[in-house]
Amino acid sequence: MIDQNTKIEKKRISILGCGWLGFPLAQRLLGDDISSQVKGSTTSADKIEKFKESGIEGFLFNLNPEISGNDDEIKSFFDCDTLIISIPPRLSKNEPDFHPRQVQSVIDHIKNSPVKEILYISSTSIYPDLNRIVVENDVISPEQSPSPVMVEAENLLISLRGKRSVSILRHGGLLGYNRIPGKYVKGQKNMTTGSIPVNYIHPDDSVGIIVSILQKGVVNETFNIVAPLHPTRREIYLKSCAQFGWESPTFQEPEIKPDFKIISAERLNSFYEYEFKFPDPLQFYYEE
Repeated sequence: MIDQNTKIEKKRISILGCGWLGFPLAQRLLGDDISSQVKGSTTSADKIEKFKESGIEGFLFNLNPEISGNDDEIKSFFDCDTLIISIPPRLSKNEPDFHPRQVQSVIDHIKNSPVKEILYISSTSIYPDLNRIVVENDVISPEQSPSPVMVEAENLLISLRGKRSVSILRHGGLLGYNRIPGKYVKGQKNMTTGSIPVNYIHPDDSVGIIVSILQKGVVNETFNIVAPLHPTRREIYLKSCAQFGWESPTFQEPEIKPDFKIISAERLNSFYEYEFKFPDPLQFYYEE
């Protein structure tokens, strides 16, 4: 059930990690009646002017893994009603506990702030390939996941429930605009993963879902954020390459059928009844 008390008119919203997803989200929130102020953090000084031009209040600090920067600025960033955490964990580039330590540092600042609700951008990569439809309850503890540190990070934030509303948003592959699937496989030969169904989400729908959650009320739940249709990689790659005139990859049947997962978005729909702009990844909008 949606808690009506989380529907704060004119929320002050801070986006930790105002990047490929966070920046268009901030722009959307600025044009929506739900926000009175939108703040965005970045690790790149070059982006601060871009934020300012868009009406976003920019903050420059790092998470390596603890938050470091100007103490007054950090305090000001966390002076908000809603915190959206969108920091890519980059698990392969850091020590195993790096991302949980980042999240713990964020939590330490949340505890000394007026933040009432939190949205954490997680990933469907936490699910193992179970060769079936998977739902949120299939992974609730680190040992159930091929990415245990992601689940650990989720659970650190979930521990704040009771005093704050926390939604975990497990995103599928973010594709759209200049993130074009065919770009990454053009000309490849004898691919053996063509039969695997995709679990993608267009950034317009990711932004739309987050805005809808903020409008209707944040709940203490975990949601998969994926398009409801799941064509195969072969279908996606061939159409994408044809659209941009690239050499299509070729495919062959493997001796052993590859493992897969089909990620369900039914729980999200049961709470928010969101109407997808791009329900079919074969119809995603791309541009070079």
